[in-house]
Amino acid sequence: MMSLNRSIFLSNAGISSSSSPFTGRQRGSVPSVPSSLRVVAVNSNRDRNGSVLTETTRKDARDGAGSSSSAIDADSKSTVAPGGPHDVYDEDAATKEQVVTPWFVSVASGYTLLRDPHHNKGLAFTDKERGAHYLRGLLPPTVVSQELQVKKMMHIIRQYQVPLQKYMAMMDLQESNEKLFYKLLIDNVEEMLPIVYTPTVGEACQKYGSIFGRPQGLYISLKEKGCIHEVLRNWPEKNIEVIVVTDGERILGLGDLGCQGMGIPVGKLALYTALGGVRPSACLPVTIDVGTNNENLLNDEYYIGLRQRRATGQEYAELLHEFMSAVKQTYGEKVLIQFEDFANHNAFDLLAKYSTTHLVFNDDIQGTASVVLAGLVASLKVVGGTLADHTFLFLGAGEAGTGIAELIALEISKQTNMPVEETRKKVWLVDSKGLIVSSRRESLQHFKKPWAHEHEPVKTLLDAVNDIKPTVLIGTSGVGRTFTKEVIEAMASFNEKPIILSLSNPTSQSECTAEEAYTWSQGRAIFASGSPFAPLEYEGKTFVPGQANNAYIFPGLGLGLIMSGAIRVHDDMLLAASEALAAQVTQENFDKGLIYPPFKNIRRISAEIAAKVAAKAYELGLATRLPMPKDLVKHAESCMYSPAYQTFR
Repeated sequence: MMSLNRSIFLSNAGISSSSSPFTGRQRGSVPSVPSSLRVVAVNSNRDRNGSVLTETTRKDARDGAGSSSSAIDADSKSTVAPGGPHDVYDEDAATKEQVVTPWFVSVASGYTLLRDPHHNKGLAFTDKERGAHYLRGLLPPTVVSQELQVKKMMHIIRQYQVPLQKYMAMMDLQESNEKLFYKLLIDNVEEMLPIVYTPTVGEACQKYGSIFGRPQGLYISLKEKGCIHEVLRNWPEKNIEVIVVTDGERILGLGDLGCQGMGIPVGKLALYTALGGVRPSACLPVTIDVGTNNENLLNDEYYIGLRQRRATGQEYAELLHEFMSAVKQTYGEKVLIQFEDFANHNAFDLLAKYSTTHLVFNDDIQGTASVVLAGLVASLKVVGGTLADHTFLFLGAGEAGTGIAELIALEISKQTNMPVEETRKKVWLVDSKGLIVSSRRESLQHFKKPWAHEHEPVKTLLDAVNDIKPTVLIGTSGVGRTFTKEVIEAMASFNEKPIILSLSNPTSQSECTAEEAYTWSQGRAIFASGSPFAPLEYEGKTFVPGQANNAYIFPGLGLGLIMSGAIRVHDDMLLAASEALAAQVTQENFDKGLIYPPFKNIRRISAEIAAKVAAKAYELGLATRLPMPKDLVKHAESCMYSPAYQTFR
């Protein structure tokens, strides 16, 4: 049960690392605390196949320098007033000032098993399991199925009227019964996805300090500079396959939330497991805390991060480099590192710097691009033509906008054999200063320069729409209600079926609502958004707005990278993921106005995406798990984590 490098050795008590602490006693009773306890190298790693019982001893820790060993001898003196009982559990007020050492012995037991989220089954423990694992009396006598537990939890969650309350209930469930959490999420994915992820996770991040309870993930701040490798070793799981990391500077469309951005890595990794089947124990959420420039947070008494302005320049770069190096040293070359919600000025540089040395992926740049490209490829079945026949106009030229634009250009280049420099001319971008044109080139950030085409300066989006006459309008601005009635009416005036993608999150930042897109285009728009909108009726026809959610792509992409043992992410893998997703859209979906398949089939969709990504990894020579399985889809499905309860001996 215990890691060899951090074992517990007990002497002077008849207990050794190879003997049971229950020797000579009735199994299931609590071991007595010896009067003299010698402990060496305590702080064992929990065995994933075992449970934990803690029996805390209250002894004064003394320096063992005067002894012949490096052991710490526990003081056998009483720690309470003369004549009083020995306070084993540190509950006596008379000894509250006493310094103690939290040593513990780890053995299988029942009470702590009920508080271990990895193994807890609640009322689903059978009578036999209750007898074998010391649970009798700790649970009511009834035994229920996992399905009934899901039904009960859904009933409870639906009673809450406030989405944040539902989010908190789900996080509590994840911390108490992991398998039930994922079973509930998988079985009710369409209803629960907006709760554990966008848009509710945005509000959760804004209020993270106020609702913070049990910590999740690793917090690496400037205080840990120089010892990040040790911090990573503190995480109890050692076989990590996916890390989602943020520095909290650009959380969704909400700006700098600092350390409270942890809600994003936690939410993303929950989806890696629920939608992509990656084992929960293989997932590690990380927040890099370098401070925040958000004055409200700096003055918030509940803020949980460093209370200082953001570190920049060399100090920032050195911390990130130490983190990236420590991750590779600790978990190996095949661990996937997903950058999440970094600001533009860091996101592009980090992706460029580490894409040649690490298995890295930026979901804001590449994941968004892949899911949007999939929607565009699917929409061609409705509007006709090829990608090269269309003209694309973006509002927003940051990570998402330029990332999508580049993947569109790459796909057109692949289909037409034209140089990507030529295919980029089909794509136009508008930023806060207007249309990006060649006369602005010298003042542009480097990631915008490829999109500076020859054209007269244009200041407003409406003028750009009227000048460029795009067939596709894509919003990645993070600014709500910027697709005005005039803009959408203009799009509808020269397009029979204008494609309008309002991608900014959360809902409050969406460039337009589904109702506005359909109403102002007289029901002719092909619409999708970043946050979910409810179905609506227009002139007797029901429209079901699609959601261009990154959750369609990154779980399957991650699974494909893991199961192939890929060592790098290649653009062709993103194109393969897009094509695989687009292929899952059926005529029934199109008839409802959808350009994405329903989320209820997301695990099957993720398996298809994983198979295509893995196939591309093998084709490019970037896979290390050899030989390649004959049926990659079946192999992907077989690799997926199951939330079903296991039977305990």
